[in-house]
Amino acid sequence: MGLTYRDSGVDIDKGDRFVEIIKEKLKGEERKSIGLFGGLYDIGKLRYKNPVLVSSTDGVGTKLLLAKMAGKYSTIGIDLVAMCVNDIITLGARPLFFLDYMATAELDLNKASDIIDGILEGCRQSKCSLLGGETAEMPGVYRKDDYELAGFAVGIVEKDKIIDGKHIKAGDKLIALPSSGIHSNGISLARKALFEIKGYSADDIIPPLEKRLIDELLVPTRIYVNVVVDILDRVPVKGIAHITGGGLYGNIKRIIPKGLDVKIQWQSLPVLPVFEIIKNAGEIDIDEMRRTFNMGVGLIFIVENKDEKNLLNLLYKIGEAPFTIGEIISR
Repeated sequence: MGLTYRDSGVDIDKGDRFVEIIKEKLKGEERKSIGLFGGLYDIGKLRYKNPVLVSSTDGVGTKLLLAKMAGKYSTIGIDLVAMCVNDIITLGARPLFFLDYMATAELDLNKASDIIDGILEGCRQSKCSLLGGETAEMPGVYRKDDYELAGFAVGIVEKDKIIDGKHIKAGDKLIALPSSGIHSNGISLARKALFEIKGYSADDIIPPLEKRLIDELLVPTRIYVNVVVDILDRVPVKGIAHITGGGLYGNIKRIIPKGLDVKIQWQSLPVLPVFEIIKNAGEIDIDEMRRTFNMGVGLIFIVENKDEKNLLNLLYKIGEAPFTIGEIISR
């Protein structure tokens, strides 16, 4: 037959089988566009006067290496969706649909299927549709067993309800929602401190943790879509910050007007053991910790002083554990 594409390391038939696996996992309307050249989303069912589309793209960084270390790929897809949709909701939008990109040296159908399961779970949690994606075998670019993931999300918001932080002023309060753990940022620093410097193994259970270290690090990024959508209908929110790379200070600073600054009451943050373990393992300076990790906070609402108690009470009522961590001040 001569040289084939499969001889070069790319198996088209395996890729086609993976598309069928994805179709089997989807239901109803979502299945229709899978396998076509583009994803279809019917905007006719939406009731907006002046709709604005909001988009975001992100990945999970070296958290993929933790999944590889654990041999567990079923939750990394949740992280992928979370990193995108949590950005979209900061502008007051609700997610509509999600697309993924998966690249590897050689497609392993079992691993890839587990990753898709996580992506579908993330989409269910954020009430958006998995509209399509791309899976690429790229031998020579990636080593055997390596994977790369990227996600793309699109949401929608009424033009007059966009939250862009322009009305934030000195005296406004910062209301925090807890993170589920390390989320998907600072993983490279955590890996170096824990596994290279301290020499921990993935299976170590380090007090006060009650689970294996690798399982703690792989806890999926929390998705905040439903709570934000609920709150925005009832409280005037001036700004929302998703706490990712750059930490609390860096991410809040992104959305406040010039001439303002952030005052954070660091002692009010919940103490999550995983961050203390990372800090001690690498003897990391506290300032470096604070600008690298979320330190126990995943999302911040910025509201007027007069709306602080109302927001806290509403969050308590829907089962959240919010807390005030500071305020906006004049620079």
